[in-house]
Amino acid sequence: MNAQSSTRSGPSAWLWLTLAAASIMVVTMGSRQSLGLFVSPLNTATGLGIASISFAMAIGQFMWGAVQPVAGALSERYGPAPVLAAGLVVLALGNALTPFMDSTWGLCLTIGVLTAAGSGAGSFSVLIGAVAQRIPAERRGMASGIINAGGSFGQFIFAPILQGLILAVGWMGAMWSLALVSLAALPLIRVLRPGTPAVHAAAQAPAPPGGLRTAVREALRDRSYLLLHAGFFTCGFHIAFLVTHLPGEVDLCGLPATVASWSLAIIGAANIFGSLLAGWWVQRYRSKMVLFWMYASRALLVLIYLAAPKTELTFYLFAAGLGFTWLATVPPTAGVVGKLFGTRYLATLFGLTLLSHQIGGFLGAWLGGVAITELGSYDAMWWIDAGLAAIAALCNLPIREEKIVRAATA
Repeated sequence: MNAQSSTRSGPSAWLWLTLAAASIMVVTMGSRQSLGLFVSPLNTATGLGIASISFAMAIGQFMWGAVQPVAGALSERYGPAPVLAAGLVVLALGNALTPFMDSTWGLCLTIGVLTAAGSGAGSFSVLIGAVAQRIPAERRGMASGIINAGGSFGQFIFAPILQGLILAVGWMGAMWSLALVSLAALPLIRVLRPGTPAVHAAAQAPAPPGGLRTAVREALRDRSYLLLHAGFFTCGFHIAFLVTHLPGEVDLCGLPATVASWSLAIIGAANIFGSLLAGWWVQRYRSKMVLFWMYASRALLVLIYLAAPKTELTFYLFAAGLGFTWLATVPPTAGVVGKLFGTRYLATLFGLTLLSHQIGGFLGAWLGGVAITELGSYDAMWWIDAGLAAIAALCNLPIREEKIVRAATA
């Protein structure tokens, strides 16, 4: 295929490629972001205690991040298809085996390792990296927003459906249903195989000198890259704390469990719009400024929540506000990485950024369990969350990023 024909196929093919990646995200992120609904049923069935279950889920938060740079590097070496296929199979295996576990270490294996590694291999670093290398540069911001919106749409539909399945067939049946859905996503991988018509000749830049090791070494010495990691660490803390412990917070407030599932669904729905808008924003404004306002808004919303009466309406409004920036930080974060280092090793370098995200996620999920066990409430966690969000906002301001040239974008 020559450059001219490749360019002609781009306007329609890039969208199909992006939608296929977004559909995989519906499954991998939808199942992952709804695991908090299983905390109480697991505790009732196993008697392990909230802290032990939170620890297993915290391991999962870290593992999801740890697998990202590895999966990204494998994708860049062997192509995204085998990595995604392995991820979906491992995700299904973890969900299928979880009902048979009755110990903390058993849950650490299934929820903490298998489901987390599987969903991580089929998540942001591989999907955004694969698509970014196959489409024109001017489409990448919107493509990452659409892929991100896929994960949010998954949370929107999975949370209420899983809550309904837990009530109808029990938490074990709901877990086995997740395993089947994961396997059903395998045919979508065919669209992302190398050599698809959406590959744009201009996107196939030669590898920078020195290879992957040199690229990683230089990135880790870059101040802007490290500041980006610091902000994304806070994002992970915030999201993991909420998806793991929001059902517990709702229960402490004396509200029904459906408030938690619908709050998670609202977060997902709001982030569909937030992700798409973020994809549009990063094509018109500097990504670091988009990130600054997103993190600053989170700090403000948490403070408003702490002062508000804990009613159903409060939770739904809080969910809508937080959901708007929930995972919408991904397009501008990936955008900064791409601007700093190019797209050749984007899957790996953005994967390392996601590892920082999930180190924060580990602490958010685990410390939330410690807080409720030792202090009897999540109040301390909310204050820590607000403080970290404010720090994250400030960390993005010194990042090196050129201003958007509107004429070039157009």
